[in-house]
Amino acid sequence: MFTGIIEDLGTVAAIKRSPAGAVLTIRTALPLGRVTLGESIAINGACMTVTGKGRGTFAMDISAESLRRTTLGELHPGDRVNLERCLTLDKLIGGHLVSGHVDGIGRLVSIKPEGDSRLYTFEAPAAQARYLVEKGSVAIDGISLTVFGIRGRRFSVALIPHTLKLTTLGFKRPGDAVNLESDMLVKYVERMLGALPAAMPSNGRKRTAATVKARTAAGAIAAIGDAP
Repeated sequence: MFTGIIEDLGTVAAIKRSPAGAVLTIRTALPLGRVTLGESIAINGACMTVTGKGRGTFAMDISAESLRRTTLGELHPGDRVNLERCLTLDKLIGGHLVSGHVDGIGRLVSIKPEGDSRLYTFEAPAAQARYLVEKGSVAIDGISLTVFGIRGRRFSVALIPHTLKLTTLGFKRPGDAVNLESDMLVKYVERMLGALPAAMPSNGRKRTAATVKARTAAGAIAAIGDAP
């Protein structure tokens, strides 16, 4: 589990590809003395396992499935990557709960200056676009960001200079691919509502499944909003 707050902007030192996957070596300023083999680190939002360490570097085995489902297969030596170690019980959750399991690959559509900040517009695959919620959260290359301006499959996020400086989004250009992970709370609510049958109220009139789901969703959203 992660928070979407990037800890280091690492550099790809090497990538060795094979038919079964790849071995990715990352150069980092993270305190590797406190990183153990088998530990999870998110690379551009994709949760991977540390399989080796060197002086200022660590290595990870990337499966063929991960190469297919993320942008990790497009990396080359010298590319910068967002790094975040897994969440611990004493760590502040500055973003939102991020699993590190990438849902799909999106594309950066445009960049618009807004003072010192930048307005980035992305396009999500249809399978992920339905999870976009105005003022909700999304992880883009592992960065926790707030969604607004949803139009179909496209949505916008506002990036302050700090985020542009300390993450890979500062290097992105229109047309570039990004890893997307939808807010897991939205996915769980969808799953739970999909399992609900139509209910029969006490007055004998049958409620449709859509009505039950809509009212349950409203209750779930209200409960989340009332949570401390």
